[in-house]
Formats: sequence, C-alpha cells, structure tokens
Amino acid sequence: MTLQILDPRLVGGGISVAVFLGILLFLQVGRWIGRRTIRRHGEHAQTNISSLEAAVFALLGLLIAFTFSGALSRFDQRRAQVVEEANAIGTAWLRIDLLPAQAQPKLRDAFRAYVDSRIATYRLLPDIAAAKEELARSQRLQGEIWAQSVAALRLAEVRPATEVLLVPALNQMFDITSTRVAATQMHPPGIVYGMLVALALAAALLSGYQSASEKVYDWVHKIGFAAIVSLTVYVIMDIEFPRLGLVRIDAIDQILVGVRAGMQ
Repeated sequence: MTLQILDPRLVGGGISVAVFLGILLFLQVGRWIGRRTIRRHGEHAQTNISSLEAAVFALLGLLIAFTFSGALSRFDQRRAQVVEEANAIGTAWLRIDLLPAQAQPKLRDAFRAYVDSRIATYRLLPDIAAAKEELARSQRLQGEIWAQSVAALRLAEVRPATEVLLVPALNQMFDITSTRVAATQMHPPGIVYGMLVALALAAALLSGYQSASEKVYDWVHKIGFAAIVSLTVYVIMDIEFPRLGLVRIDAIDQILVGVRAGMQ
C-alpha cells in the first residue's frame, strides 16, 4: 500500500482563493442581473427571492457543518490510531520475553529499527517521496521481524502458548500500519467539495440579485461573507490533511517516541 497525500497548502489555498474571488464576482453578477431587470421593467418587476435565498443559505450551512464534522471525526480517528499502534508495538515488544533468550537480541534490534522507521515515516512529511521510501523500509522490516519470529518459534525450548500470544500481537502491530496509511486516503468525494463551492456561488448570486435595489453597495459585508466562506473551506481542507497544513497531529507522535525510548 502506498502513501498518497494531497498538499492542502497548495490545493486548499488555491480553492479558497478561487472561492473568495468567485463569491465577489457572483455577488456583482447577481447585482448586475437585478439592476438590469429593474431598468427594463421597473422595481416592481424584481422578483422577491428571499425564500429561495434563505433555502440556499440553509443548505450551504448544513453542508459546511457536515463536512466540518466529518473532517474533525477523521482527525480524531487518526490521533487514536497513533495510540493504537503504540500500544500494539508495546505489547509485541513485551511478548518477545516469551521466546528463548538466544533468539531475543536480534529480534529486539529489528524492533528498534522498525519503530524508528515508523516514527520517521510521518516526521518526513511534507516530503512525500521521502515518506514513501521510509514506509517501504518499515514494510521490509516487518518481513524481517516476521521471519525472525517464526524461526524463533520453531526452537525446541519454546513453550506451547508462546505462538498463541506472540503471533496475534505481531499481526496487530503490522495491521495498524495499513490502517494508518488507509486513513490518509479517506476523504469526502470531490463532488462534496464541488457542491460546497457551487452552493457558495449560488448563494452569492442570489444575494447580489436581492441587493440590486440598494443604492449603496456594502463592500464590507460582501468581502466579509466571501472571506468567512473561503476561510472555512481552507480550514476543512487543512483538517483533512493534518500532517501538512496549519492544523497538525505531530504532537501525538510523542507516544511512539516514548515507546521507542523504553526499548532499552
């Protein structure tokens, strides 16, 4: 499995700037359409679309709320997975004591190298190429750990219950690696972000149309609306990719660092 991560500083920032400029543009377009209608047919001809505008704004707010909530949920899930991996590694490390003494030193060295690699994989971000290379190294170390463990379990002095205790612990330690990689790829479909942008532009268009009869154009409120929506989109994207942007989960890696420090 490969590590694939989108850079929110580029994509999220670009989308946010596009949303900001798009909202300002659609506010102007909506106002132009409204004023054109007034010039042609008089103010009484301008349709009252306040109910439609309210419905679009309500749908926009609902979509933002669900998207934000989902991003936070995945953010917390990724932090929990770090704790889960640290616990799995700690358990497997302790169960090495069940193996014969002569098989333990080499296996413990492989464990130390593996934990170092796991820590480095996420520390290397946002250098995605380097992180992928380190991930491949950790997967090779998994193979080494498994081969050494199987060889140790075949020794004559191994107690019967050792395999039952050690093998599941190793499997759990390896499985969480795939789980964490998969978590970096779990995001809402692109159509959700597309709909969010489309609703924001539609709301701006209707709002601009509704303001056509106003004599003075209130730039402060319009720019404020555009800035709030675009900033919200950026924060959602940032939370979706917490290893690369302003919102980060690097601090939780100290749990793995603590496990490694205990491997003396």
